[in-house]
Amino acid sequence: MAPTDNTTPTPGIATTNDRPVYVIGAGPGGLAAAAALRARGVRAVVLEKSDRVGASWRAHYDRLHLHTTRALSGLPGLKMPRSFGRWVSRDNVVRYLEKYVEHHALEIVTGVEVSRIERTSDDSAWLLHASGGRELTGAAVVVATGYNHTPHLPEWPHSASYQGQLLHATDYRNPIPFQGKDILVVGVGNTGAEIAADLAEGGASRVRLAVRTAPYILRRSTAGWPAQRTGILVRRLPVPLVDRAGDIVCRISVPDLTPHGLPRPTHGLYSRVKQGAIPVQDVGLIAAIRAGKVEPVAALDSFATESGEAVLADSSRLAPDVIIAATGYRRSLEPLVGHLGVLDPRGRPTVHGPRTSPQAPGLHFTGFTNPISGMFREMSRDADRIARTLSRPAKRR
Repeated sequence: MAPTDNTTPTPGIATTNDRPVYVIGAGPGGLAAAAALRARGVRAVVLEKSDRVGASWRAHYDRLHLHTTRALSGLPGLKMPRSFGRWVSRDNVVRYLEKYVEHHALEIVTGVEVSRIERTSDDSAWLLHASGGRELTGAAVVVATGYNHTPHLPEWPHSASYQGQLLHATDYRNPIPFQGKDILVVGVGNTGAEIAADLAEGGASRVRLAVRTAPYILRRSTAGWPAQRTGILVRRLPVPLVDRAGDIVCRISVPDLTPHGLPRPTHGLYSRVKQGAIPVQDVGLIAAIRAGKVEPVAALDSFATESGEAVLADSSRLAPDVIIAATGYRRSLEPLVGHLGVLDPRGRPTVHGPRTSPQAPGLHFTGFTNPISGMFREMSRDADRIARTLSRPAKRR
């Protein structure tokens, strides 16, 4: 990894070689924060539990591309190369993160997992408990362990009776192992929608998509105008106004899939975003549904105890060879910071970016929202704001 950074720290934050700012997680958010801090003369040490940066991106399925444009997805201080194209692939995201570390000479320590953060006994700094019995003292901490941290697999009743293969979407790479098989994909977020389309194109004998709540589906780009730019323009407008506009746009640009088993949503696009449900960016799902290659069905509710069949919300039963659960992730921040009173009832940070909780000054979070304007873009903005805050003299902060 990069050599140790011996930059002279900014006086206000009182960082020393013994008390740097610790950044937990070497994904895009953590690397962006470290680079922004370094640019302001603040020593930042990134702690990563895996052996390489961008571990979560390396684990994503092969087909994945950013749903945001290359031009709006670069991190502070380094643009993504034009050669990556408009929609950057998973592999090129990983290459970019590796180059980012090298370009900014970031100080990365791999193979270190932080299990708990607390104030030092004299309340002057932060104490990090890490693997190998390490205890690290930092002037401030930036938690960037990721929005998609721990795969969530629902506890469906009687799932043990299912005789087929049940896996989480995090274990899916490509359709090759599933050629000729009957597949049920559970969940119609961006991951479930793309995996279903990938399986349909890749030779699965049948693909069904279990849907609990009909999603808003958007074209990734319309007449050359990316959906992300619209998201940036409307993100601060009143929610009811954006709901109405979004409904009109969807009706104009996306065909009605109701005859194919997927009705139009009714709850308001931006209202759903505020609840954490990002619209599905179409990268093949619409065509696959219209062609009958992906069949929407009711949500998976349980399994039959005798036969092991999948029982859907409409009481119908299926016997797929494989069930792929695109059922999301948990932030899993409770063991790390749950005792500090900085999480809401759903386990999400109560404050984000440059702001900190009154009871936890100097403890920052980045990458724990899923904004309509693009996660990479917002993590970049967070990084600059966090660095600006931490480089101020303590009294001003």
